[in-house]
Amino acid sequence: MKETSIRCGDPHLDALYPRIRNFLMKDVTEYNMFGTRVRGYRTPDTPSLWIRDYSDMMRGFRYWESDMKSIVDHFAETQTAHGWLFDYFTMTPEKVPCEKENWAKYVRVPVEADVEYRFIKALYLAWQATGDDQWVRSLMPVVEKALNYVLTDEWRWDTKTKLVKRGYTIDTWDFDYTAGRHPWLNFQINDDTYWGIMHGDSSGFFEAFSQVAALYSVLGQKKKAVHWGTFAEKFRRRANKVSFNGRFYTHHVHLVPVHIDGVDESEQLSLSNPMNINRGLATHAMAVSIIKEYRKRGAALSAFADWFSIDPPMPDGIYGDEKLVGGAYCNGGLLPLVGGELAKAAFEHGFEEYGVEQLLKYEQLTNNNETYLWYFPDGKPSSIETSTSPDASPTDGWGSSAMLYAMMEGLAGVVDRHKLYEQVSLSPRWIAAGRDEAQVCAAYGASGASFEYSFAHSESSKTIELQLKGTSSTHLHVLLPRGTKAVAATVNGKKMKFVNSSVEESSYVDADLALKKKTVVEIRYQQGS
Repeated sequence: MKETSIRCGDPHLDALYPRIRNFLMKDVTEYNMFGTRVRGYRTPDTPSLWIRDYSDMMRGFRYWESDMKSIVDHFAETQTAHGWLFDYFTMTPEKVPCEKENWAKYVRVPVEADVEYRFIKALYLAWQATGDDQWVRSLMPVVEKALNYVLTDEWRWDTKTKLVKRGYTIDTWDFDYTAGRHPWLNFQINDDTYWGIMHGDSSGFFEAFSQVAALYSVLGQKKKAVHWGTFAEKFRRRANKVSFNGRFYTHHVHLVPVHIDGVDESEQLSLSNPMNINRGLATHAMAVSIIKEYRKRGAALSAFADWFSIDPPMPDGIYGDEKLVGGAYCNGGLLPLVGGELAKAAFEHGFEEYGVEQLLKYEQLTNNNETYLWYFPDGKPSSIETSTSPDASPTDGWGSSAMLYAMMEGLAGVVDRHKLYEQVSLSPRWIAAGRDEAQVCAAYGASGASFEYSFAHSESSKTIELQLKGTSSTHLHVLLPRGTKAVAATVNGKKMKFVNSSVEESSYVDADLALKKKTVVEIRYQQGS
């Protein structure tokens, strides 16, 4: 069976895949939940298995993990009659030493509005890796029930904007602002909740609605596929109209008026912005504006990286914990999670060198074989003393998997558009990293399905050669040296139709082909746009 690998000859880039895999493998957690074996990957600030972190981490560990289903099945099995799903479960004491019981514990944080879309994402990614249509079919009633809950419940759905709402949290984090009514971090909803629209919820549900449409299409339920596809697009238009402010997505659009002294909400750039790009909510023009905003802010702040959770941060401690000062944790700390999402967005929208820069900064940050959920702006890692969580182990899977996502789908450019690599978009961007050779294999551990290619660029002969292995319908979107255009292309020695295109100032050549085992593509280019 093929194994995932990424090699380009740059020792820093080549170090990332094995290092990130090592981080994630240290996060593997297995529980026997009432006789059912469940295997998952924990985030390092808790021993629990959260669907939130897990569904994002799947984008990393799918390249080797054989068990993609047990977590999804368990969250589905424990869905409530009302339709909502739990955030997490555990059998490990969490708040040691005061909590000692190792009983089965299930939790839903009331203020969280994102759980259901993250479950759908986990289901979709597991389907891609396993190709199990019948398994998906059996779980679609769970999906429908979860979406019905979100779209009808008074705690989740705003009938005026027809968008998902939540309390005044810091972006997607799980505690909200109470104006001092609660003595510590508040996770509850009550009559005084400051309701608003948080753009990250909008992008998460837009992606989920789109994934549901795709799954129904695969299952042959065309009417439902059309319904959810249409619903997704209308939802997208409403969300962008409500939340995009012309430069980036407004942190919270308030449904209940609230004012915090010293906070200019029109200037607060929060962590779901690059996620909105990668989930498809933002248009290309919006994406470009957001990426430029991050670059501008990073230069102005002189921070180690542009990965801040929110900028400017909230006033120190106003969410109820004195450790939540500006520059710490979700209040302005630097998150590799943001860096990975930002890198992926940069690769897709014409800022390829900037994407490479984020990967290299992460390699530099982790060359001691440690990675943390967050860092201070100067690059100093979080610690037990500075975190709101007592566990700050150096094997962060949430951020490291986002970096692997950016590397595999952004730099190496292998994107599964269906399942089992049956439909692939291939966008090798090695030229942006200054690399003339690369070998890539993307393989799913659960099924063995794979797609692999080699890349060779000759500046002297002005050619790019790709050797592709797999059986798929493949769309090529190949980055060329800046200021050039393709003048000829062949597939297995025969002329191939192609189109020159551009993304911002980046030059690409596009073509479609059907792979049959081994395929060789040669592209010749010349100066001139």
